[in-house]
Amino acid sequence: MKNLTITVDDTALEWARIEAAKRNTSVSRLVGELLADKMRQEDAYAQAMRSALKFESWGRSDGPYLSRDEMYERNRQPT
Repeated sequence: MKNLTITVDDTALEWARIEAAKRNTSVSRLVGELLADKMRQEDAYAQAMRSALKFESWGRSDGPYLSRDEMYERNRQPT
């Protein structure tokens, strides 16, 4: 592990001290865990975005989406 020096305002530091005490850990470990959690969330979001952008519809249309007319025609019941 590497050491990191950060600058925070007094309010943020007070919150970090209280939160670390609640979790029975140090401010240093708390900040490290918060950064690691943020990194995992960002990685998961990026993976989900890549997956969503690769999605291909199984439906048939001339474009990526049905046109308004196609959508309403498909739902019409014969009379």
